[in-house]
Amino acid sequence: MLNNSTPIIRSWKIILATWLIIAVIFGFFATKLPSKLEGDGFRTDGDYEKVQQELHDTFHYPENTLLILFEKEESQSAEEFQSQIQSILTDIEKTSEPSAIDSPLVNNAFMKEQFAYAAVHFDDESLEMDPVIEDVQSIIKDKNGVFLTGGPVISNDINQASQDDLKRAELIGLPVALIVLLLALGTVAASVLPLIIGGVTIVIGFGILSFIADYVDLAIFILNIAPMLGLALSIDFSLLFINRYKEERANGRSIDDAINVTISKAGHSILFSAMCVFIGLGSVLLIDIDIFKNVAIGGMTVIAIAVAASMTLLPAMLKCLGDRVYKWKIIRSNHDTSNRWRTFAGFVMKRPVLVATLALAVLGAGILPVKNMNLAIPGADALPASFESRTAYDTIEKEFMKETASTVYAIAERDGGWLNEDGLTVMKELQNKFEQEDHVSGVDTLFSISSLDDPAQLASMIKQPQAAGLQTAIDGLVKGEQLLIPVSLNVEASSDEAQTLVRNWSAAYWPAGIQFGGQPKFNQELYDEIYDKIIPVLAVILISTFFILMAAFRSIIIPLKAILMNVISLSSTFGILVWLFQGGRFGLEPADISLILPVLVFSLVFGLSMDYEVFLISRIREYYIETRDNTYATVEGLAGTSKIITSAALIMIVITGAFAFTGVVPVKQIGIGIAIAIAIDATIVRLLLVPSLMKLLGTANWWMPFRR
Repeated sequence: MLNNSTPIIRSWKIILATWLIIAVIFGFFATKLPSKLEGDGFRTDGDYEKVQQELHDTFHYPENTLLILFEKEESQSAEEFQSQIQSILTDIEKTSEPSAIDSPLVNNAFMKEQFAYAAVHFDDESLEMDPVIEDVQSIIKDKNGVFLTGGPVISNDINQASQDDLKRAELIGLPVALIVLLLALGTVAASVLPLIIGGVTIVIGFGILSFIADYVDLAIFILNIAPMLGLALSIDFSLLFINRYKEERANGRSIDDAINVTISKAGHSILFSAMCVFIGLGSVLLIDIDIFKNVAIGGMTVIAIAVAASMTLLPAMLKCLGDRVYKWKIIRSNHDTSNRWRTFAGFVMKRPVLVATLALAVLGAGILPVKNMNLAIPGADALPASFESRTAYDTIEKEFMKETASTVYAIAERDGGWLNEDGLTVMKELQNKFEQEDHVSGVDTLFSISSLDDPAQLASMIKQPQAAGLQTAIDGLVKGEQLLIPVSLNVEASSDEAQTLVRNWSAAYWPAGIQFGGQPKFNQELYDEIYDKIIPVLAVILISTFFILMAAFRSIIIPLKAILMNVISLSSTFGILVWLFQGGRFGLEPADISLILPVLVFSLVFGLSMDYEVFLISRIREYYIETRDNTYATVEGLAGTSKIITSAALIMIVITGAFAFTGVVPVKQIGIGIAIAIAIDATIVRLLLVPSLMKLLGTANWWMPFRR
């Protein structure tokens, strides 16, 4: 008879009341989280941020800009088209009080026969843009051929799309997850418990993240990532826990003893698997980019709550329900499935070489497309094409931004200023150095604007800038000891050529102190931050996972084998994602792979898949310790856990895969990526590779040096 006076059993009523109070309190704050999220999280500290701040503070570049696209209707004359533009811009100026408006009626570069666009600028850093956007939308809502876009609008639309996607994913995923739970657990009462744990995890998690958002910038994608992970892991842990509890009750243990054994055995697996996921997420904190920190913070928060709820709230609910957990049996649970899995395991272990070879061949075929992976930073294209803000932005980019593919903003600083002959000589030297590059299509300085080449002549002209028409250029490009040089490139900001160029410029010697900004620099800093940190991130994940599994299983070979299989299966996952998304298969819009996807999916799934490794190997180890027969232990371990692992994996696939029906492309890619990775892991790896390799390695699986 086991000790049944554990704190959880003795205090189950207090535990239930405590969790209820916590859920209600944090539920109130959870509703405030969406309003505190902003941006896409693609931000890192570096020269780009410093130059952006300097452009705003010193050179008075706007803090926010709205773009308004005008499309001329066939029935409109040119005069009517221009009159409509003027009327709308006048209304916007009266209503929203922008700091400046770049009008197509003034700047011909903003006007074409069929299209025109205006840039409406706002300098006030503290200005809330949501009311401004609403005001502008109210002005243009009844106007045909007028569309609103720009960074703040796109950010708002992504936020709204993320909230809509979350609701849609829940409507798809939760009912299917309930059906899988009914098939796995057999009764309504038992099947609802994991959903309660998942719901509590998300509500409390959102409440905590709402507090964190007051001190840390959280991106809007956290609305999708945190619930995806929290719900999937909560249900996974709960399913394992309840299944083990039912087994112990079926073996004749009392309710209290069954809970005690379950906490000891299943709780051990939950803790170790959660540690793997926790460390996998924690490792991406090494990457100094907000989106990675956001996912790590959000994921680690919901994982901690999921573990706490599974280890305290769930046992308390089981104690409260007692045998009522077997009530409302809708689907008769098949207690003989272990025999079918035992037969399957025996088949695999009789042909270990053939099975392992075929499994590796399938995974190898999936890896092949990885070599064609194109990584990109999501922008407006993260939105579905159905969003007006995206289509309008695409039109402006296509019609008006072809000649200058991208722009680098260089800010140079020199003691003594720039408007004397010495300063102008350095300015000319800087211009010449920029113009030497093949990918530079233009450099804006006082020399290019005045069409002069001689510093002495320009210095003389500057003494009477108004007469020479230079004052506007001087005001825009020179502020005391600082000089702004916009450098136009003929290559896209996301191209390797643009990134190499700004990387080389940042490392080069210049005759004045200089920093670089603009989209090419932004991209270069993000890519470099990821590439520079990826090895440390992988090292943390692989080394920590190895030691966690070694401690869990008292083996050297099993952790090494698990890590190798995970790396192979995840590589295959990335290849399939390239084939799906870049190829535009199954109705997907062709799209490059989001820059964050390989790192996030690897760190997430590497830990998630260890759930099943821990669940399976823990049971195999129990049998091995009892019998010292590796083959018997593997067959029985597979027979005893395959149903629950398959059910848990199916739920994970359903919940994460439901995001395939969402509109925000990076979230869609992450959801599908996790679903594919889990599907591969739960089938090819867990059902084929693990038993076949366990058979081939025999007792060597359990080798541990210096074992006492």
